[in-house]
Amino acid sequence: MPPHSPKRRKLDHDGVSHSSVDGSNTLSDVDKEVLNLEEQAAPAPTLIPMRHSLLDGDSHHSRYIAAPAMVATDYKSSLFKLQLDKMIEEVQPDYATRLGPVNDILHKLNALIEKIEDREPLTIPEIVRDMKTHKIVIPFPNPPPPENAAYKLAYSKPSDINIVGSYALRTMVEVDNVLTVDMVVTMPSSILQEKDYLNYRYFYKRAYYIARIGAALQDSLGNTFNLRFGFLNGNGLQPILIVGPVQGKLLQVIAKDALLTSVGERDNPLKSTKCEIHIIPAAPIGSFHNIKLRPDMNAIRPTSEANGMLRGLLPTPFYNSTLRAECNYTQYLKLQHHMLKHVKEYRDACILGRTWLRQRGFGSSLSRGGFGHFEWSIIMASLLQGSGPKKRSFLSQSYSSYQLFKATLQYLSTIDLRSEPLILNASDIGLARSEFPAFYDGARGLNLLFKMSASSYVSLRDEAKLSVEMLNDAGINHFEAAFILRKDQPLYQFDSLLHISKSSPTSQVSQDHVDDTTRLALKIYEVLKEALNDRVHCIRVIAPETQSWVLNAGPSQSVCPILVGIVFEPANIERLVDQGPAAEDKCKATKFRKFWGEKADLRRFKDGSILESLVWSNIGSISIFRQIVDYILKRHIGETPTFINEDFARLLPNFEFGPEGFETLREAYVVLENDMRALEGLPLQLRQISAIGSQLRLSSVLPPSFSKRQYLQDPVDVVVQFEGSGRWPDDIVAIQRTKIALLSKLGELLEASVERLLAKLGLENVERPLLNCAYLDVMYPSGAVFRLRVFNEREQTLLDRQIKDNSVDAHNRENAAAAMTLFRRTYLQLPLHTQSLATNCTRFPLLSPTMRLVKMWFQTHMFSDHISDEIIELFVMRTFLQPYPWRAPSSATTGFLRTLDFLARWNWRTNPLIVDFSKSMSDTEIAAINARMEAWRKIDSAMNRIVLFVASNHDKSGTTFSDRAPMKVVAARMTALARSACSLAKELNLKLSPEALFSPFTTDYDFVVHISPRFRGNGNGRKHPKSFRFKNLEVQSDESLTCIAYDPVSEFVQELKSLYSASTVFFHNAGNQSVIGGLWIPQTSSRHFRVGLAYSTKPLVTNWTTVQDDKIETARSSILSEIVRLGGDMISRLDIKR
Repeated sequence: MPPHSPKRRKLDHDGVSHSSVDGSNTLSDVDKEVLNLEEQAAPAPTLIPMRHSLLDGDSHHSRYIAAPAMVATDYKSSLFKLQLDKMIEEVQPDYATRLGPVNDILHKLNALIEKIEDREPLTIPEIVRDMKTHKIVIPFPNPPPPENAAYKLAYSKPSDINIVGSYALRTMVEVDNVLTVDMVVTMPSSILQEKDYLNYRYFYKRAYYIARIGAALQDSLGNTFNLRFGFLNGNGLQPILIVGPVQGKLLQVIAKDALLTSVGERDNPLKSTKCEIHIIPAAPIGSFHNIKLRPDMNAIRPTSEANGMLRGLLPTPFYNSTLRAECNYTQYLKLQHHMLKHVKEYRDACILGRTWLRQRGFGSSLSRGGFGHFEWSIIMASLLQGSGPKKRSFLSQSYSSYQLFKATLQYLSTIDLRSEPLILNASDIGLARSEFPAFYDGARGLNLLFKMSASSYVSLRDEAKLSVEMLNDAGINHFEAAFILRKDQPLYQFDSLLHISKSSPTSQVSQDHVDDTTRLALKIYEVLKEALNDRVHCIRVIAPETQSWVLNAGPSQSVCPILVGIVFEPANIERLVDQGPAAEDKCKATKFRKFWGEKADLRRFKDGSILESLVWSNIGSISIFRQIVDYILKRHIGETPTFINEDFARLLPNFEFGPEGFETLREAYVVLENDMRALEGLPLQLRQISAIGSQLRLSSVLPPSFSKRQYLQDPVDVVVQFEGSGRWPDDIVAIQRTKIALLSKLGELLEASVERLLAKLGLENVERPLLNCAYLDVMYPSGAVFRLRVFNEREQTLLDRQIKDNSVDAHNRENAAAAMTLFRRTYLQLPLHTQSLATNCTRFPLLSPTMRLVKMWFQTHMFSDHISDEIIELFVMRTFLQPYPWRAPSSATTGFLRTLDFLARWNWRTNPLIVDFSKSMSDTEIAAINARMEAWRKIDSAMNRIVLFVASNHDKSGTTFSDRAPMKVVAARMTALARSACSLAKELNLKLSPEALFSPFTTDYDFVVHISPRFRGNGNGRKHPKSFRFKNLEVQSDESLTCIAYDPVSEFVQELKSLYSASTVFFHNAGNQSVIGGLWIPQTSSRHFRVGLAYSTKPLVTNWTTVQDDKIETARSSILSEIVRLGGDMISRLDIKR
């Protein structure tokens, strides 16, 4: 949980340096200074929580009247307000500078359109022939007009020309790639007839009108602008003329019309503005009666009267709403101007809403969900008017911009406009429940949400609900998650992505101008929703965007497939059996069997019920989810989907076996605990047994693998605490010897009580008397191996006493401080850390594979031994506990990518990572952690000792798992690789291969040591026990005992670090172990001679012969020769790069 930052800081890769090679302050001195600075640090300002109780009462809309109670204060904090104000200021374009030329161009386009000559009414064939002479293909909607149509098309001077939209309202945002200016050209009523609302007649006239404007502008402007046709918001009924900058070359063509001579002399006048002008034909106000174009009316009549008599006329809500929208451009412009005049914060609230929608991939076009900044601003304006129950407004005009933004979000998330449509200012109309939302503006006769599909509306409500939940979290500043982070990247957002081809058009004839693509998308959503049910949280069906086209051709048919994004429900996604309706319910049972076909089966369950059911297979590599999707889409759509994003978790070792290995080990640990507690004859009673191994946190990359013939290679670390006793010695060294005796006795008792159990005592840290010196390996016949260490509270007191004793020399105090750090890590923090992770693995089923995947990524890029497992686990835990702007990951893929995204953005130089497992940390505790980090940065500004400050509610010191590791150069490399991975994911998008992110880079190292295959893993140059020919010999052999916790490559790396850490930084992959990379520390390349340097040197030679006086450099060739000699047969090759 990074602290609140007033602005986003960019991570930099410069200034990376290694820790000082000349020594550092002792821990005691640093700790004292840190404590002093913590006391001086001022506490962070208290964040004022925001109330989020929304509705009271029974009526679903009248409940919303209590709006002032929704927001207790204007902003969460003064910092949050500053961030909002700064963002609103920065996202707006400079209308005077960047958009200055646009006004002149608009005036001149207006003058050109006004000068277009009227055209007499002509028949359809005559008009088509006439436009061909101008090299214009009229963008008639589908179906095209019949050639024998009784009506004629004409062109007359427009009755009005207006600039509408965000340019007129000054609500544009700079982050859009291309800014759009909407010019509405209102057709004169003289060329329209009362019956033109029927059977596309208006839209045929509209298409001819825009084609005539296009022909005139093409003749007048020449090549000064790029003129193209397009569809307004992807609606095939609304072709528009796009006036854009010419791409790719300077212009020398001067406009033919004298009015544009000044513009024509410029090269590409719109290029510098990055702007497009959309010329939109419109119908005059009142052209068609509202009652005839209501959503429940029909405006597309059958061509044959006899056919119309045989079947009922279905409503055409989409067609009707499109026509109503044509009549209301200026009406909504007046409404918005009224809001700007009377509601001070309306403009800023529109900008906030537009930014929020953009970051989540919503827009007014059909392909982007049909809900963009226009719909947001009009709905907010409607809620601000006195149009609610008892003529009271839903929102208060005195709200701040943030309150308006949040209240609008709350309305969208709380009110389901499908089951309870909202009708404003129209008491004589009723809308039935449907799969589509309805926000009906009775004054203008338009359903503002007519472009939204069921899929996009569910997604919008889910996003609004999640954002309200996020903004109500008063303890954390979620400004970046709400307004800065892009959430619309499919790989980060969805757990599964699939393409469905639309090569085979459906045979059903649309009654409401719904094209094949839209009809197929609706069918896909309905089928998947019915089939997957509670297995998924959200289904988003995204149709391909329509493209603009040249004036002398028709629109091209898109060949892009439909994209389906699915968010899993982790608890249900791999369910084996689906229960359907009871056999007695004939109607539902018949419907169930019709939908599922041969997969449906009648079964009796344990409770005696007889139900229709589905049974899926979990055998093989194809997941149950994929089985369902493949089967149901093939059955109902006739297409086999193409799954795009592969599951990254398949890269994990033994992924096909699932979590069985972890469960088996957990059961073995329970057996160990029970066996130990049942022992009699121990000198002291057992007080507590705590697991601290990553295997029991379900986070080890390699799943535990053991059997009766093969012991577990990596023992599970366990901490054993005995009861307090006055017989414990009052000396640290003596306590370590006492531990040996206790472990020896414990091993004897275990061997005596459990048949075929082996207990072997081992020694460690022999040369460091203050550290733990003994452990006990307990090996069960099942193959499970546990490594026991004894925890005694008295050690902490004695170490603390030695650290504070000024009579002790600095070297011994430093040793005591290092021992204290390791003691707190092993005996105090790791048990809590392990318990919390194990609990959360139950809460989040995808936490375990995500941690393993992220650890594997760190291993692949050779960060082993630099960044501890515990820190990596906290990285992933943060993704699950603080997932905003997303929900908690529901697949290992999204969890992995979001963790990398956090690492790419995290500025560890200034911000701590705070993980609150229990979500109980107070503002004071968070402020204390931030103050402690600031103190560390003041004391250790070069970050020689503490680089990553990683805290939790268990460890508020923030340094337990990051003391002296990683180094600054390692942390910088971590950030650089995470950024590179995120950039690659963004660049390749749906074409991203999991292997691309797990390819190690060795070109950055100064030298690379290649390891012989015989010594990789737990190899020791001999054949593995499982390669024995006779299994009985394998059981009787002690060979497998020698391989427990034996890793020759890791031990070799540790030896290299102990010998050459002053001059070299080593990197290796603990999983693959094929290479060891090395970087020379730049500070040791050349320096003045000094006695006692910790690395091999030689006189500095320049120009091949000149020896610099008193200057030395690292003897790199000698060090490399020693490394090769130490490695012996383990090293197969040495590559020297620099």
